[in-house]
Amino acid sequence: MNELNTEARLHDLEKRNELAMQGGGINRLSKHKQGGRLTARERLDVLLDPGSFVEMDRFVTHRCVNFGLHDQRVPGDGVVTGYGRVNGKLVYVYSQDFTVIGGSMSRTQANKICKVMDLAAKSGAPIIGLNDSGGARIQEGVESLGGYADIFTRNVMNSGVVPQITGIMGPCAGGAVYSPSITDFVFMVKNSSYMFVTGPDVIKTVTHEEVTKEQLGGADTHSQKSGVAHFCCNEDKHLLLLIRELLGFLPSNNLDDPPVLPTTDRPDRLCESLNKLIPDNPKKPYDMSTVITEVVDEHYFLEVHKHWAQNIIVGFARLNGRPIGVVANQPQVLAGCLNIEASRKAARFLRFCDSFNVPIVSFVDVPGFLPGTDQEWSGIITHGAKLLYAYAEATVPKLTVITRKAYGGAYIVMGSKLLRSDVNLAYPTAEIAVMGAEGAVNIIFREEIAKSKDPAAERTRLTKEYEAKFSNPYISAELGYTDEVIEPALTRKRLIDGIEMLKNKRETNPPKKHGNIPL
Repeated sequence: MNELNTEARLHDLEKRNELAMQGGGINRLSKHKQGGRLTARERLDVLLDPGSFVEMDRFVTHRCVNFGLHDQRVPGDGVVTGYGRVNGKLVYVYSQDFTVIGGSMSRTQANKICKVMDLAAKSGAPIIGLNDSGGARIQEGVESLGGYADIFTRNVMNSGVVPQITGIMGPCAGGAVYSPSITDFVFMVKNSSYMFVTGPDVIKTVTHEEVTKEQLGGADTHSQKSGVAHFCCNEDKHLLLLIRELLGFLPSNNLDDPPVLPTTDRPDRLCESLNKLIPDNPKKPYDMSTVITEVVDEHYFLEVHKHWAQNIIVGFARLNGRPIGVVANQPQVLAGCLNIEASRKAARFLRFCDSFNVPIVSFVDVPGFLPGTDQEWSGIITHGAKLLYAYAEATVPKLTVITRKAYGGAYIVMGSKLLRSDVNLAYPTAEIAVMGAEGAVNIIFREEIAKSKDPAAERTRLTKEYEAKFSNPYISAELGYTDEVIEPALTRKRLIDGIEMLKNKRETNPPKKHGNIPL
């Protein structure tokens, strides 16, 4: 009798598992997969190492009885949660299932997500959310909103403690977009991911604007215009594999060091091409990406926010196997000037690197902050100060290479020795000064030029004299603000020397509850 009873119970368990695996049902799963989209469980299969996923709360169901929901109880309640491994590293995950009531957030779904977020914090492991939700479950009212608030609170408490990564895998609206915005990195998929606080229909009703979902909150919009998305991917699988790639540069938590990987790229490899890269004409642009890829291990650079604020470059690479965060001006876009978007982009990235013990390497070619009424009226002073704050606050190893222009306040802001940078190098082509020669001459010698018989010729003569005297790295080197003027070919070797020298660096900021960054 006991054997039969046990067999029946095992059969019952099998049936319950099968029902949970079907999500919103075979028909809805089939419709969901049209256009190459993966289901909630298939996404976890791609993201995690094979066979490593352990599911939690598979049989949880919602408790709402209003508006006919008592007849729509699905095991799991629209989200798959648990833990697994990425390249052997423990991660906690949740994957929303749009086939179950549109992936909408219920009180019980929030409880499931909060459980794995709490475990991630206790275990010191990254938390990855794959969001595919229409927002709050309206039928539950304020209970659903309370669930969102619990998730937001954990996002804030876990910020800077464990890496938080979000994949936007479908339409996410209202409360469903605030949690991703607090996390460290947001990934989106072209033509299937959407993020907006209010959708096109509401906007049309309130403001009479007509806009499509793609224009309002698609992957291209958020990766190019708003900067909400850090990565724009071609399909679900591309997004999931890119998350795996990103995790390879990150530690599991704020107490660990980033993973060091073996490399066949020699630390003393010369970068001969850099000796000829910087143009003789200081007004001629060049591609700073070439400098970065030439210097780093295997020439591999994982760029973050590639399509937004392109006048500055940020991303991850390795030097002698050690992960680094790269911040670099891009002379090809706005001459490498710092503007509001670039300042926000770099400051956010710098603070992430500092939170998770990733050394920062800066490549500088910056003529200043972008002038104009639009920038001033939109708060370039405050936004530019964010970048200054982030550099000064960071206690991880900081290394800076000035390739060409480093003028005025922008020089100070971009990882200068004056903001506690550890190693500051410069090329012979570096121009470290308060401003460019022409501007300086127009101010200093205004009266002499005006009194001259040939003002244009006098201005040209004085500009050349100023350039010869000040447009070089040697005055800064004499003052100790620049540690060494190097041949560009030695860039990789000198940076690796610095990284190795600083690998045990310990620096702390004054005790305080937290700073008041200019927001």
